[in-house]
This record gives sequence, structure tokens and C-alpha cells, in this order.
Amino acid sequence: MRHSYILILVIASLFASCKTDKKPTLFNRANKEVDIDLDDIVKRGKIKVVTDYNSTNYFVYKGRPLGYQFELLKAMSNQLGLKLEITVSNNVEENINNLLNGDIDLIATNFTVTRNRSNKIAFTEPHCVTRQVLVQQKYRNSTGSEPTIFNEVIRNQLDLAGKTIYVQENSSFVERLRNLSNEIGDSINIVEIPDYEVEQLIDLVANGEIPYTVCDENMARINTNFYDNIDVETAISFPQKIAWAVRPTSNDLLDVVNNWLINFKKTKQYKRIYRKYFINERSKHLVDAGFHSIRGGKVSIYDAIIKKESKKYDLDWRLIASLIYQESRFHPEIESWAGAKGLMQLMPETADYFGVKEITSPSENIKGGLKFLTWLDGRLKKTIEDPEERIKFVLAAYNVGLGHVQDAMRLAEKNGKNPLIWKDNVDYYLLNKSKPEFYNDPVVKYGYCRGEEPYHYVTDILERYDHYKNVIMD
Repeated sequence: MRHSYILILVIASLFASCKTDKKPTLFNRANKEVDIDLDDIVKRGKIKVVTDYNSTNYFVYKGRPLGYQFELLKAMSNQLGLKLEITVSNNVEENINNLLNGDIDLIATNFTVTRNRSNKIAFTEPHCVTRQVLVQQKYRNSTGSEPTIFNEVIRNQLDLAGKTIYVQENSSFVERLRNLSNEIGDSINIVEIPDYEVEQLIDLVANGEIPYTVCDENMARINTNFYDNIDVETAISFPQKIAWAVRPTSNDLLDVVNNWLINFKKTKQYKRIYRKYFINERSKHLVDAGFHSIRGGKVSIYDAIIKKESKKYDLDWRLIASLIYQESRFHPEIESWAGAKGLMQLMPETADYFGVKEITSPSENIKGGLKFLTWLDGRLKKTIEDPEERIKFVLAAYNVGLGHVQDAMRLAEKNGKNPLIWKDNVDYYLLNKSKPEFYNDPVVKYGYCRGEEPYHYVTDILERYDHYKNVIMD
């Protein structure tokens, strides 16, 4: 498969010099002006963001969503009091079109501020400044008994004349290379690669499948931790602003994001986040680990069991993995203050009921937990037909018990809310079931409940599940 793709690259390079003379097509598509601003986003209750999936900006490690962009976005959304809805796309043109069409509100990637782009979208204050650098091999390892072969490293930009450089399609790197070609008075063959993110192109350089690519310096230096045979010391640009982007019509949103960024960049929290992803060498350990969604693709060492058992009940294993992370952080020996044990935190009486003989056995515990979930689903299926809606009730019941959830459903119905809808209906009454005016209501059969825990339990599991779906294949 990889050799086929490289063949396509080679063929594409034959036409590269012709493509270099063409104008960018990034903004050729006409977009209707969409008038969605901060008030609309606040009413919606969530901000829709697109970011790119790589080992620095957004990924999952040991079951947790992490990343430079992700942590900035979480801090911002918390400050604004908005839910964060993240989608993933490495396609620059698609992201811009989706922004202008109103499908997303914010592009949160390593977006270089350029004059051409500024004619179409509104850039925020920069969240960092970096240069573009050439990524090339400094040596390649030979096979067999032959010695290591060292490549001649390019240091002078004039030496790029006649060279073929592969870059992400419609990226700022294309524009910079076109300008550099004019500056050195000679042609640079630029091959634009669709669907490949910069780190994937760096991997091709490291493996000798393409000769050169271009990357932002902060991202490039991180990748020297993963590939000891790449060189990133040759800059091809002056320092450039890296920012987010909103629609030109979203003036209030732009003002709020700018004010937040200006103040946040002065905080210790921002400095800690930047060091964590761009300076701290422990990031090498993260990406080399099998439990990183980029490299290993695993959520936990129990993925195989979770997949196998989830399949029996036609459940998405990523949802079950998110639940297990919530319950035990994948530690099978853990025991709660109430006596719940194992990966899925089964109470001993629940484990007995569902035939679990060894409660701390990962396999047995997962089997028992899935039987319990299926049992709850069967009870709720009689009244809640929509499976996507029902899973919220099932998760809440798994955490706090079916009786308390049914109490909240009765309270919702009594107060004119929809007892079959979770968000802003049943969840409100479960959340408030610790208050006397709620748990003393005549329709309540199971009394007091500390509803804050199951309320956040459902939200946290489903949000993490969304992150898993973004970056982990089913």
C-alpha cells in the first residue's frame, strides 16, 4: 500500500514544476456569508472546533485526550462556560469552507497567518510564533554490513533550486515555497499531498521515501525526538504568527477569544502547557508508548478483551473503554470506598448475580460489567426507544442505580419535562435529587441521591467517547 502511494508521489513530482506556477486554489470556492456569532454559540451551549490530529496538538494517551491545542481549547471553553465539541480534519481547504459555511466556529490548528488567508478568514491573536524549516535526512542506515551513509545536508536556501519538496496540500508551506522560489530566482518543485498531515510527511522523510518536507519549527523539533536521522536546522522563513481563525462575521467571538488569549498567554498555566508539548523531552516517551493513539493505537492493555466482549452485545468498544477509564483508570486491583472492585467497579452482590467468580480478573470483571449494562439497557428499552438517548440513562443507572434514574424520570414528567430525554430534562432532576424538595417528593421511591456524581459521570464518559471516536479506529 505504501509503495503504491510513493509511486503516486513520484508521478506527481513529474508535474510539480508546472504546478508551482499556478496560483493557489484555496479560496476559489464561493461561500455564502454566514452570520453566526457569540450570542448564537452561547444559546447553543457549545462551541464547534476543528483541530488536527497529531502527536502534539490532539491525541489520546492511556485513555486520556491530550494535546497542546486540546488543553488550550479546554481552558478557553471552561472560561467561556461552553461545551467543547471537537472534530478532526487535516484538510486545510475543507476546514476553511466548513468555517465559512457555519459548520464549525473555530479553526484551532497551527495556522500560519498569511495575507492571502486574511482576505477570507479572521485570525485571532497568535498563540505562538515559529519559523518554517526544511525537514531532511542527515543520515540513513544501510542494511547488512554496509556502513551508515551520511547525506549532504542543505544549509543554503539557494541549494533548494531544482529540488522536489513534498508538503501538505493548501498549507502555508506551499505559499512560502513559491515565494522562496521567486527569491532565489530558480524553480523549486512543489508537490502538494492531499490528506497527509505534516507528521506523516516527516515520517516519509525519515524512512527515505521522500527527500524533503517543510514543517513549523516547534513541531519539527518535537519530531527529532522520534527520528534521530532527521535534520530541522535550515529555516526557510522568518518567524511567523501561528493563530486560530474564526469567520469574518463573528466579531464578538473574535473579541472574546482575543481577550482570553492575550490574558492566558501571561499565565503560568499557558507556559506549563507550551513546555509540556514543545520543550519537555518526556514527550518522546509519550509518543513511543503503545498506549498513544498516534503510534501504538491502544487505549489500554485490555483493548482485546474489551473489543471481544463488546462485540457480543453489539456495543462500541470505545464507549466501554471510556466507561472503564472513568471507573478504574484501567487498574484492575482498585477498590472503591463502597467496596466496588475491578476494572468496571462491580459491587460483590452485582458480580455474584451475573456469575462473576473472580471479581478482580480483568476478563471476568468486563464480562460481568457488560452483562450488567445489557441488563439495564433491557429494563430501559421498554420506555426509551432511541438507543442514542437510552445509553445516557443506562450509564447513569450503572453509576447510581436504576431506581434513582427512574425517580428522576418521574420527577421530570411531574414537572412538565420529557422523561425520555436526558439533557436538560431528566439530568436536571437527578442532579438535584440531593435536595429535600426533590427527594421528599411523593413520586420519589428511592429517596436521597447525591446526583452530582452520576450527572458528571454521563457527561465525562460521553465526552471521552467522542475523543476516542475522533482518533481511534473502530
